[in-house]
Amino acid sequence: MFQIVLLGIFGALAVAGTLIFALLVSGNANNAVGEVTIWGPLSEVAFDTAIKSAAEDDTRFAQVHYVQKDPLTYEQDLTNALAEGTGPDLFLMTQDYVMRDAGKVYQIPYASFAKTQYQDTFIQATEINLGQNGIVALPLLADPLVMFWNRDLVANGGMSKPPSYWDELSAFAQAVVKKDDSGSVKRAAVAFGEYSNVDHAKDILSMLVMQAGGNVTTRTDGGVVPVLSARTANSMSQPGESALLFYTEFADPSKNDYSWNRGMPDARSAFASGDLALYFGYASEASVIQQMNPNLNFAMSAVPQVRGGTTMSTARVYSLASVRTSPHLTGALTVSTLLAAQGLSQSIASSLGMLSARRDVLQASSSPQTMNGLASNSLCSGTDVSVCSVLIARSWIDPNPTKTDTIFRDMIESITAGSARIQDALSRADQQMAQITGQ
Repeated sequence: MFQIVLLGIFGALAVAGTLIFALLVSGNANNAVGEVTIWGPLSEVAFDTAIKSAAEDDTRFAQVHYVQKDPLTYEQDLTNALAEGTGPDLFLMTQDYVMRDAGKVYQIPYASFAKTQYQDTFIQATEINLGQNGIVALPLLADPLVMFWNRDLVANGGMSKPPSYWDELSAFAQAVVKKDDSGSVKRAAVAFGEYSNVDHAKDILSMLVMQAGGNVTTRTDGGVVPVLSARTANSMSQPGESALLFYTEFADPSKNDYSWNRGMPDARSAFASGDLALYFGYASEASVIQQMNPNLNFAMSAVPQVRGGTTMSTARVYSLASVRTSPHLTGALTVSTLLAAQGLSQSIASSLGMLSARRDVLQASSSPQTMNGLASNSLCSGTDVSVCSVLIARSWIDPNPTKTDTIFRDMIESITAGSARIQDALSRADQQMAQITGQ
């Protein structure tokens, strides 16, 4: 027993020493890190360009390689490869996989990278990476959820701009929606109320819950606890109920603001074709929409807010996670530190049409926007919409993205189909998530 304990202590000290060494050599461009392979679902061109450029001045990047994987099979490919011992040394981890993939990575001890230093360096949406024992991954990129709006449809509805607050959306929908003689929607205002044909439905609904003062899950000493059906501390409101009621209202044919149903095309396609006034998507989708319809007259604004509530949005965050079983752990930690630094994170973000997750980079780029065809609402007036939106972004702990996708879909569709009351649907969703988290 003594030998086992002693070996364990030496092993822990060795790993700690590996990290300290990695952080120290991150400032010395003459120290080689050896071969380091990075996997991710994002463009290989953007990473290769940044890495090759960095290698011209820093020899530590000489054997660093990025491999682009299919986004649809990325997580499964990663899991299989790591189990077989053929996986990468570093991989891109999105914020919704932090809990699920935490066991695959080496967590950076707070003794090496203080929690306060992390919070001062990276945006608040990345704080989901802060585990109980250390930092799960180093943030690299951020892509905020924004509101795209069709200038022509908004103007035809008699308005100069889209809603800045959610309580304005009902009147907006009634002004914009066009129906035929049978009552079918021919021109939609907003793609809310359904799941299968609403891009990012889970992200949108969870953001509405958080804006209302609630959350989907919360971390306690006993683990991650689902709280969709919970009331606020003063028991005066139930954020999950109000958010779900609001979201599903626009798919109710009996409502005056009825705007969407599951028989319509997917939201982004409808927006690109000019048949949808508002589309809630990620800022990086602007270039995709322009490619889909170069003649579309659209703009981008921050998402609406709850009047008098906490100003908040959400974002997709990509972080660099070091595989704990990698034979090149020292090199992986060094490379992740270098890539997450100011210059390279900004370079990679620009190539991908995203933002750096670093506060100093965002501060430097927080200037009046110049992108043609984009405009802000009152929340981000005079500043870049993407930067403004990512600075107010928040995240929640997703225990298993694949399973929670199904839980959110069933919850939403049970309401729109009329097979469940809102409170019952929320309670059932909490129970299903509790089975995942073991609560």
